[in-house]
Amino acid sequence: MQKNRLPAPVRRLTDSFSSFTTGQKAVTIFAVLALAIGGYFFATWAAKPSYAMLFNNLSGEDASSIVESLTAAGVEYELADGGATIMVPQDQVYDLRIQMSGEGLPADSESGYKLLDEQGITTSEFMQHVGYQRALEGELNKTIGAIDGVQAATVHLAIPQKDVFSDDAEKPTASVLIAAQGNTPLNSQQVQSVVHLVASSVDGLDPTAVTVADSSGKVLSAGDGSAVGAGSGDSDQRTAAFQTQMNNKVQAMLDTVLGPGNSTVTTTADLDFDNTETRSTKYSYDPTVPALSESNSRETYSNGGNTAAGVLGPDNIQVPNGAAGAGGNYEATDNTRNNAVNKVEEVRKAAGGSLKKLNMGIIINSKVAGGMDPAEVERQVAAAVGIDTARGDTLAVSAVPFDTTAADAAAASLAQATTAEKQATYLSLAKTGAVVLILLILVFIAWRAGRRARRQRLTEEELARLAAEEEAERARRAMMSTQVEIERANDQHAEDRAMRQKEIERMVDEQPDEVAQMLRGWMSERR
Repeated sequence: MQKNRLPAPVRRLTDSFSSFTTGQKAVTIFAVLALAIGGYFFATWAAKPSYAMLFNNLSGEDASSIVESLTAAGVEYELADGGATIMVPQDQVYDLRIQMSGEGLPADSESGYKLLDEQGITTSEFMQHVGYQRALEGELNKTIGAIDGVQAATVHLAIPQKDVFSDDAEKPTASVLIAAQGNTPLNSQQVQSVVHLVASSVDGLDPTAVTVADSSGKVLSAGDGSAVGAGSGDSDQRTAAFQTQMNNKVQAMLDTVLGPGNSTVTTTADLDFDNTETRSTKYSYDPTVPALSESNSRETYSNGGNTAAGVLGPDNIQVPNGAAGAGGNYEATDNTRNNAVNKVEEVRKAAGGSLKKLNMGIIINSKVAGGMDPAEVERQVAAAVGIDTARGDTLAVSAVPFDTTAADAAAASLAQATTAEKQATYLSLAKTGAVVLILLILVFIAWRAGRRARRQRLTEEELARLAAEEEAERARRAMMSTQVEIERANDQHAEDRAMRQKEIERMVDEQPDEVAQMLRGWMSERR
């Protein structure tokens, strides 16, 4: 009775399962469990939301407050970066940010200029000074923290109070502690930007009074206005970049001719990173332009033939026979012209990084070079890179046989690794295919068993249906035979009635008076 109350599909399934053998039942149960487990994991994966970042670089206090708020709201979340980053479902990021902002989260202990809003009218001058200094430090922390590559920053300012009764004013100083993201240190330009950001934010603070250090304790700027080791580090990087550029340029040219791996290029460059400034002044005038001023002077002098007296001798006695004076004329002319003079001052500043000397060595594989002349290679390379012998540049090209043992071994190892990787991939695919094939076989066996049971059930139902149809056919035939007999009897009665009717009609035609008399007698009897 209870089985008949089940729905027809369920009843058919139970009947099919009951008709299975023990092995078929085990296979069917295993297949159903495998499909159920696979469906569960698929549904779990599909239902898992996609997470996006809500906040990052959070302090422990802010992270704790935000987690408590999310837990109270029933929002799923994930923590990353040691709890400094909170992830939430992607479709709720903006709503939750607005909600957290309304709750004052993140609180941001370094709230910057917001600290000044908490000062009242009774705040002392010292507290005002300290509050302003803390606010400025907080703003600088956020500003420096926004630089790419900086995870967090802490700024300490030493701003002396102004004393109206003292002429000696102390200068402010600053120290900055930076925690870089990952293991990538800040470069010299970033350190300089930090130094000048801090110096420009504090009145009277000189860049040389700013010290920058990283979280490992390494001094990045020692307070002299430049990054520690910035000059040498930057020059080394630029030199290495220039040498790499030259190597790549020549190597690409040689690879085109000899093929990859048949040449090697080494470049050593000497770059001048000194900044030089040259000043020159040039004077010129235009002869066609009239002079600004001009003056002429002439001086003449004439002398008569007077005889010179003799020279006084001892005891003031005049020596006789003095020299006779000779007459003469004197004339001097002076012409002064002041012209307009053009003055051109030229200042040239040469940035550091100019090439002082270039040395390059090239080795080509003689096994591949064949009849190639190293001198021709040297000439082509010298023209390509601009070798200047007057500057002291050198270029050497040699052709020697290359040792390809290591390259061959590396190629063989790479081929083996590639083969092993392919085999691992094929093995993984084979395992996956085997699992899928087993599942398909199990499903096929279950389907085949169900089909056999369904066919058996259909055979039984078909036999019952055929028996019922035969019984119905026999009943129909019996009914049809009875109907025929009835119709035959009815036809016999109809013929008898027709014969009697014809007999009566004949009697009426032949003996109308007797028939009428008979009818009257019957009618009177009924009355």
